[in-house]
Amino acid sequence: MANRITINADRAKGTINRNIYGHFSEHLGRCIYEGLWVGEDSEIPNTNGIRNDVAAALKQMKIPVLRWPGGCFADEYHWKDGIGPKENRKRMINTHWGGVVENNHFGTHEFMMLCEMLECEPYINGNVGSGTVQEMSEWVEYLTFEGVSPMAEMRAANGHTEPWKVKYFGVGNENWGCGGNMRPEYYADLYRQFQTYVRNYGSNRIHKVACGPNSDDYHWMETLMKQAHRYMDSITLHYYTVPGESWQEKGAATGFPEEMWRVTLKKALFMEELIRKHSAIMDQYDPEKRIGLLVDEWGTWHDVEPGTNPGFLYQQNTIRDALVAGISLHIFNAHCDRVQMANIAQLVNVLQAVILTEGEKMVLTPTYHVFDMYKVHQDAELLDIHESIAELGEGQQAIPQISVSASKDDKGRIHISLCNLDHQASAKVEVELRGLVGSPVSIKGTTLSSDTIDGHNTFEEANKVAPTEFTAFSMDGQLLHAELPPMSVTVLEVVAE
Repeated sequence: MANRITINADRAKGTINRNIYGHFSEHLGRCIYEGLWVGEDSEIPNTNGIRNDVAAALKQMKIPVLRWPGGCFADEYHWKDGIGPKENRKRMINTHWGGVVENNHFGTHEFMMLCEMLECEPYINGNVGSGTVQEMSEWVEYLTFEGVSPMAEMRAANGHTEPWKVKYFGVGNENWGCGGNMRPEYYADLYRQFQTYVRNYGSNRIHKVACGPNSDDYHWMETLMKQAHRYMDSITLHYYTVPGESWQEKGAATGFPEEMWRVTLKKALFMEELIRKHSAIMDQYDPEKRIGLLVDEWGTWHDVEPGTNPGFLYQQNTIRDALVAGISLHIFNAHCDRVQMANIAQLVNVLQAVILTEGEKMVLTPTYHVFDMYKVHQDAELLDIHESIAELGEGQQAIPQISVSASKDDKGRIHISLCNLDHQASAKVEVELRGLVGSPVSIKGTTLSSDTIDGHNTFEEANKVAPTEFTAFSMDGQLLHAELPPMSVTVLEVVAE
């Protein structure tokens, strides 16, 4: 079966929110400390304690939004422990992640400074699990109140006279699990209570985010939407791609058997069903689609690298992870009418990280390159696509050979991203470009591929899996013919006049 795709360049289906390409940073392992924050006195080049190399790479990738401080850590984090002179900040044990000492040197001021450096939106997750209504209310006041108030005065005393702008605020995290093991009925009432005191001060407008379901817990979504939809601006969804058969045997990030390639991608594709079914529940209570679905934790979760702290969740990142990222982002793009943000877990050194560090060394992962290649979709118009795609495998285990998404930016340029899920063979594809204004005058491409199913970058070989120019295409009128390398992610740019 041939792979045929029709792109209607004159039919936009909605805007792809840039925040779909968002990220997540937690006080977990070496994500914050060593990954982002090295302190002002570090020999590693930094600006006010933030690593220069990591910050530059994230700006290059156009990171749009960053979620913090968790994750499970959010529901045991008490924000006042992380402000004021660093030598006076309270030390604590990070009970969720590795039992290490947290010195709170990276707190509210440092996070907001990081977001300013990266020119991205802050997304702060408040503590419902072990916190109080007052604590959450005072954090919002500390962050955003302009004028005379106890929290504004405390903020000024700590060196920041002017309030910050904070749009996204999460009222709890995974309250069905590490955030309190709550029933949805109980959390719905707590959410209604806590959000009441997440107030708008001055010109700042908070986008209130409710804790949504884990994976396919449709009862949680139904309950929250029924009981609290009037009080939320968005609701979350968490889903991880775990290749193995259980959380105890998740499977290795590298050196995995060949059959795990297709198993992993099949599990990643389950995101489509999750979003479709959760959106159907949301549609019953919010047919106008006012409420956003935020997939604020997603990505691959493998066994940790041998010899590392099991609580640090450090894993390598291969071309397989890059394909998971590519097809997941395509799914989010396709549902941009409902999905308004997604945050891959996590930013640096944890789970499906875009960056790995070791001392002063830094390496960009294959997943980083996908986000860098796909940044052309941010805030672009999603284009209507019809496709006829060959399948790999048979029956319920079959997966499509190709995943595709297309958008048009504000300059009229069309970007087509294509994933070849076949690890054994190249994929020929015919793309018909309908509705173009004029004829294509410029086409250029970039591809990311590997010669092994676990191809990855190391500190010794930092560019083993890196983007290269893609030239295996031809244009005949409005028909574009391309041959995609095995296990690859490719982006084409088409300019017409």
